[in-house]
Amino acid sequence: IIIQEGWYNQDYIDQHVTGFPEIWPYLKDFDITAALKVCELEYEQVSEFARLMATRKVGLHTDLGVLMNRHSTLVSCLVMVLLALCGQIGLPGTNMIPGYFMPLGAHSDERKPNNWKTVTTGFPIIMGYAPPNVLPEEIMSDHPERTRAVICTQSNPLRSYADTSAYEEAFQQLDLLVTCEISMTETAQLSHYVLPSRSTYESWDSTFFYWTVPGVYFQMRRPVVEPEGEPLEISEIHLRIADALGLIPELPQELYEKAGNRLEYGLELMKYLQAHPEHIGITPFILGKTLGPALGSTNLAALWGLLQNLPKASRENAVRAGFKKGPMMGEEIFQAILDHPEGIWIGKIDPENNFAQLKTEDGRVNVYIPEMIEWLADVTPEREAQALKSREKYPLILMAGRHTSMNANTLMRNPDWNEGKRACTLALHPRDGEKLGLKDGQLARVTTEAGSAEIEVEITTQVRPGTVMIPHGFGLDYQGNIYGINVNKLTKNTHRDPFTATPLHRYVPCRVETV
Repeated sequence: IIIQEGWYNQDYIDQHVTGFPEIWPYLKDFDITAALKVCELEYEQVSEFARLMATRKVGLHTDLGVLMNRHSTLVSCLVMVLLALCGQIGLPGTNMIPGYFMPLGAHSDERKPNNWKTVTTGFPIIMGYAPPNVLPEEIMSDHPERTRAVICTQSNPLRSYADTSAYEEAFQQLDLLVTCEISMTETAQLSHYVLPSRSTYESWDSTFFYWTVPGVYFQMRRPVVEPEGEPLEISEIHLRIADALGLIPELPQELYEKAGNRLEYGLELMKYLQAHPEHIGITPFILGKTLGPALGSTNLAALWGLLQNLPKASRENAVRAGFKKGPMMGEEIFQAILDHPEGIWIGKIDPENNFAQLKTEDGRVNVYIPEMIEWLADVTPEREAQALKSREKYPLILMAGRHTSMNANTLMRNPDWNEGKRACTLALHPRDGEKLGLKDGQLARVTTEAGSAEIEVEITTQVRPGTVMIPHGFGLDYQGNIYGINVNKLTKNTHRDPFTATPLHRYVPCRVETV
C-alpha cells in the first residue's frame, strides 16, 4: 500500500537506504486485495495503519508471533524494509539502534565459505550460534564429524527445545553428555555426568541485551544467597575443565601475587601477553585462574577483562556517559559497577548520529537481500491461501508457548507455586469448543505431526477461532510426579524456518478431539 500510494520517504531513502531500486519491481504490483483476503483483514484498516506508518514517528517491535511463525526470516527482513521505506530507522522518535556494552555474538556472513555450517543439515552458524532444532539430526547422522558430545549449561533441552522425543533419542546416542545444573532436570537425568552449578541467585551474573536508548545500561547482579554444598559458577566449571584438558599453560607467579591490586595486575598481564601472543585466545581462562580467586568470582574476572578491551564505539559511548578517556577507563567502569548493585549507565549513544551504530559497509540500511527476494517472489496470495487450507488432517493451529503469570519457562520446578490454579490448559475459543463438543474443564486430546497429549480445556476468547494455545514450561518431573503437559512433545524439530531453522512454535497444525 505504501509503495502503490507513493507514501514512502524518498528523501530518507536517498540519504540512508541502499537497494531500493532492486526491490521495487517485487512490491509495485503486489496484489493487495488478494493478500488481505488471505489474512482476513479489511483494506480500510490496513490502509489507515500504513498511512500512520508513513506520516508519524513510529517504533515497531516484533515478537514471537513473527519470529516463530511461517516465513520467519523473510518477515523479519520485510519489517526492516517497511521501517526503512517510511524513514523509521535511526532518527529520534523512530526505531533507534541501541548502544551496547558487548555485542551478543560475533559477526557472521553465511555467504563466505569460511563461515561455519552444521555438518549434516547445512545451516549457517549465526553470530556464533547453531540453531538448537538441528541438534538431533547432527547427533544421529552417520557423518564422520557428527556431534558426539554435548555440554549443557543451565538449560533443559529435553523440555525447552522443540521435539522432546527426537532429543531423547539423540541424547542417548551421545558418547558424552555433561549437564551443569542446580537441579536434577530431565536433561540432567539423561546425562553421563552432572556438575553442580550455582544458580543465578548464588552467582555474579548479567545479561547483555537491555536495549535502552540513548543510555547504555549495565548491571552485574551479585549473589543474594549463600550456596549450599559445593556448587560452582558455570565459568569456574569451564575453567576447571579447560585446566584439566591442559589448555591453560603454567602461569607466572607474579600474576597470582599482583591480583590483589588490579592496576599492577593489568600491567603484569599485558607484559605476559606481549611475551606470549599465542595465549591471547585463552585470556578468559588466564583471568579466571589468576584474578578470579582475588575477586571471588570467575565471572567478575571475565567482566574486568572485557572492560579492558572495549570496542571503540563502546569507549566513545562511555565518555558521553561521564567516564574519563584513557587506559584507566575499563577499571573506572568496573569499580563503578561494583559500587552500584542496582546497575549504572556505562555509555550513551549520540541520538543525532545514530547511523554511526550501523555497521554495514556503506553505513546505510541495505534493503536488497537476494536470498530474501527469491523467497518473497514465491510468496503469493494464491500459494498462501492453498498452504493455509491444505490441513484436512490438522485443521487447527496450535501456538506452542502461551505466556501467562503461571509459567516461567522451566525455571520453577516445584509446582506448589501454582497450587490451586489452572496453570496448564488448552486455550480454546468458544466457537471451536461448540463445534468440537468440548466444554470448559473437559479433557481433550491434542494431536500434531510430532505426537499427542491429553490436557484440560479452557474456553476463552483470548484466542481467535481456529487457534489453540498451550503454555510452555510444564511436563516437568518433580519428585516423581509430572505436572501439566510438555508442549514440546507436540512440536517437531523439522518444523522450522528454512533459512535459520528457527522453530515455528506459533504455527503448529493440530487437531483437537474429545477423550
